[in-house]
Amino acid sequence: MDMGNQHPSIKRLHEIQKEVKEIEQQVAVFSGLSTDRDYKKLERSLTKQLFEIDSVDTEGKGDIQQARKRAAQETERLLKELEQNANHPRRLEIEALFKEAQSLVEREITPFYKGGNCISDEFEEGIQDIVLRLTQVKTGGKVSLRKARYRTLTKVCAVQEIIESGVKQQLSLPLSNDAHPSVSKINSVMCDVNKARGTLIALLMGVSSNDTCRHLSCVLTGLIADLDALDVCGRTEIRNYRKEVVEEINKLQKYLDLDEEANSTHAYDLAQNQSILKIEEIRKKMKEVNALLLKTEQKQDLYLGSKAELQGLIAHLDEVSPGKNPCIREARRRAVIEVQTLITYIDLKEALEKRQMYPEQTAAEHQSHKAVWTVLGNLSQIQQEVISFDGNRTDKNYMRLEELLTKQLLALDAVDPQGDERCKAARKQAVKLAQNILYYLDMKTDEWEY
Repeated sequence: MDMGNQHPSIKRLHEIQKEVKEIEQQVAVFSGLSTDRDYKKLERSLTKQLFEIDSVDTEGKGDIQQARKRAAQETERLLKELEQNANHPRRLEIEALFKEAQSLVEREITPFYKGGNCISDEFEEGIQDIVLRLTQVKTGGKVSLRKARYRTLTKVCAVQEIIESGVKQQLSLPLSNDAHPSVSKINSVMCDVNKARGTLIALLMGVSSNDTCRHLSCVLTGLIADLDALDVCGRTEIRNYRKEVVEEINKLQKYLDLDEEANSTHAYDLAQNQSILKIEEIRKKMKEVNALLLKTEQKQDLYLGSKAELQGLIAHLDEVSPGKNPCIREARRRAVIEVQTLITYIDLKEALEKRQMYPEQTAAEHQSHKAVWTVLGNLSQIQQEVISFDGNRTDKNYMRLEELLTKQLLALDAVDPQGDERCKAARKQAVKLAQNILYYLDMKTDEWEY
């Protein structure tokens, strides 16, 4: 329709809808909370558009009334989506984990960079546990949640890296002030760098109200300028020492750009990440081997070739670089477990078939040892079902498989080795296998995604 011939009210509604469409992109990727400045800004913008829509005069015409109604509904939908993004249970879970990390930082890191004692093992374990739990937060493919999870992970992992770098630097003692007049200044700058680490961590974790990223950037730039002004001609060891300190400062400056990086779609949308694509390619090959194993009746000839191919896939997974992203590291770990489960399945099948070939040897076995092998036979059948299972934890089949595995563990617990060391070792391996199958079943159904 020619815009020049449209009714002025319709033209105005189109203009408003165009503005709303631009806001829609921001709403879709909004990853903050309802208390954030950006949330309030988007909320005000959408509310303003609603008032604009409401002010359009329909002149009692049905087509204009319908157009105004559709425009209002679309704007209200975006307001609702914005609210849901900010208050989504998974978003609140991410925020709770971030606050937990904040608490750890306030308690141990800030005092450390003010001259306190060394960082405790409890802190390092606590931060690592938070990283692991963040990677396991389910986003359901929702862009805003993926972005929130990535931003939080980026900050917490950055804290880990800064701490590791700081500890290594402290282990490397500075040169003596007597070595050269410039050394005293470099040592002084190194002390300022240690303080800057603490400030940077506080800024990343949102526990500092006195500093800003811009101010810290100026401080770090000033430290580099001070180092550049030093005369270290002809003193290789001092020049190298200065170079190390400059590199430390440059590392800290890179962390100041984390927020900008986290806003980049390629950073938080891992579906197009090269490492993830490689992992998915390997998983596809693994599934092809899996399908062949489960469908072919005469499997003896397949075992050797399949195991070699699966072991090759493990090697390819080892070559995948997760970079600094724990989500990619978790995706790789899960893929390795999938491949290893298939290898274990083949190993057990081979062992059971080999055992059937020598009935005279099995007849002379200790009764408790026979009992363990009976359980292993049951586990082999259950493992095949678990590998084929493609449901969720609400399925009856999931509960049945879980119950069967629990029964096998109880059966192994009831086996009395009667002092037979061989039986003890076999039972221990069987228990580990049953637990691994149970873990794999849980992993397949925990709805994790990158």
